Amino acid sequence: MDKKAAPEKINKELEELHKKLNSFKDKILEKFSDYVLGIALLPPKKNEKGEKVDDKINVMVLVNDQDTKKLTPAELEDKLNAIFQSIAKEIDKRLNPSTLLISELWQNCYEGKYEYLKLIATSAAIYDKGMLAAIKLAEVHKTMVLNKFERYIVSYVLSGSLTQGKATENSDVDVFVVVDDTDVRKMTRGELKEKLRAIIIGMGMEAGEATGILNKLNIQVYILTEFWESLRDANPVIFTLLRYGVPFYDRGIFMPWKQLLSMGKIKPSREAIDMFMNSGERIIRNVKSKITEIGMEDIYYALLTPSQAALMHYGLAPPTPRETPKLMKEIFVDKEKLLNEDEISVLEEVISLRKAIEHKQKARISGKEIDELLEKGEVYLKNISKLFTKIDNIKSKESLSNLTSTIKQIMRKILVYFGFKKVDDESLLDTFKKELVDSGELEEKYFKTIKEILNSESRKKLSKQEIEKLVKKGDSVIRALQDYFEKKRFFDIERAKLRITYGKDKLAEALFTKNKVFVIKDLKTKECLVANTKSWDFKKIEYDELDSEIRNEKTEFKTEISLKEFNKIKELFGDNCKILLK
Repeated sequence: MDKKAAPEKINKELEELHKKLNSFKDKILEKFSDYVLGIALLPPKKNEKGEKVDDKINVMVLVNDQDTKKLTPAELEDKLNAIFQSIAKEIDKRLNPSTLLISELWQNCYEGKYEYLKLIATSAAIYDKGMLAAIKLAEVHKTMVLNKFERYIVSYVLSGSLTQGKATENSDVDVFVVVDDTDVRKMTRGELKEKLRAIIIGMGMEAGEATGILNKLNIQVYILTEFWESLRDANPVIFTLLRYGVPFYDRGIFMPWKQLLSMGKIKPSREAIDMFMNSGERIIRNVKSKITEIGMEDIYYALLTPSQAALMHYGLAPPTPRETPKLMKEIFVDKEKLLNEDEISVLEEVISLRKAIEHKQKARISGKEIDELLEKGEVYLKNISKLFTKIDNIKSKESLSNLTSTIKQIMRKILVYFGFKKVDDESLLDTFKKELVDSGELEEKYFKTIKEILNSESRKKLSKQEIEKLVKKGDSVIRALQDYFEKKRFFDIERAKLRITYGKDKLAEALFTKNKVFVIKDLKTKECLVANTKSWDFKKIEYDELDSEIRNEKTEFKTEISLKEFNKIKELFGDNCKILLK
């Protein structure tokens, strides 16, 4: 064949293929435009030698089935495959379409199967509402992150509107990266987060340039301890991530948390509690306006959810509906004396009535009965609202008390490093100011907040808003003090170490505490010894024991050693050992 004719033939074939694919796309969208998220041309199938196995034109149709209720996923997939195959045959017998349901794609991710993600990343979009581009961008970015930091990456999660099948061409691609910081020693956790965050976000820009999808990736980086604290405190952002997030990579942490949330095992946040609380009054209003449509089911939840909210706000896990009245009586009637038994009776009545209807023991509820329950329910909700305020006040005072206690504890812990073994409450502020603030060790703005919080103990009446404001300020102070303490301790540990070389390029460390010396004979094998600095009888220990001693906040590290102690270390490693200067 003429060399000049070859490119012309190829271009003609490509043009013909483009027309056929567009024709297929148009016919698919004519029938299913509301449900099709994307249509992509897949790479040809190849054998182990890299040779094409057939001349089929493989096309994948990504379908949003999240609102489908009449058919099972398998039934829907079979039905769509048959329709797509029929359309394809009319255009070109080589066209080989396949259906991928968004629920199937996400389920594969939940199960740790990422083959579809890789397939989409290597495909060419024929039609895209934004989902294909988002998956490709996230998959490329994930691969870059794992190639560099796989040892530290706990989870890489897609979130936002994309996971609900609502992607558009303008949608941001929201991803969360959780990094394991539980073994960090050479820097603070805050420093680790900022360092990795900068690198991972930089990779996001590279991924955008590589895929041609620019300024779409919205990356949030969490260190594992921070993520756990947010989860423990029921941060609404983390709850949303767990509820709707889809893991593109997971080392067995994200999915168990997601399952625990769906099982109701994770304590809801204050926002969630408020939502439960407000839902009661809202539903009561709906019952009044739509009495013939709503009936018993909504009255049941109108009374139950605020009751559970009150118990959760008190500090208990949400009970089952059957247990709720009994627990309300035990806590708020018998123990706290905040309600009387009659005020809970309507909840018991509604739960019993619903159960009777569910088990066909009662056929129907009359309008009169519903009216009576509504009247009782409104009174009940007013009582629960007052109860909620009382619990709120109790919890606010407890949170302030816990805050002041925590701050004092950290302050005393820091003062130990300055030689103060015991400081009473009266002199704590003055001593702390003199040793840390006046010397420039700690910013004065933190001390002003500390002083404001500790002085609040003497104030008899503080509003809920004032307490919440103090608690919010206190959280930032605690983080600052903890960071300072961790840095101080890190430097103390480093100063207490001797680094020794001996033998054939072996490297060892000796760490001196108040009464002991710990020796890692070989940093590669982690062989450890310990001896009392009085007897100097060395014995073998596990590395975990040394690690535990380092992590113990009560361990006191030496900043200087005697000549005798120096010589004992020299004896252990021989005359040819060398002490490294830091």
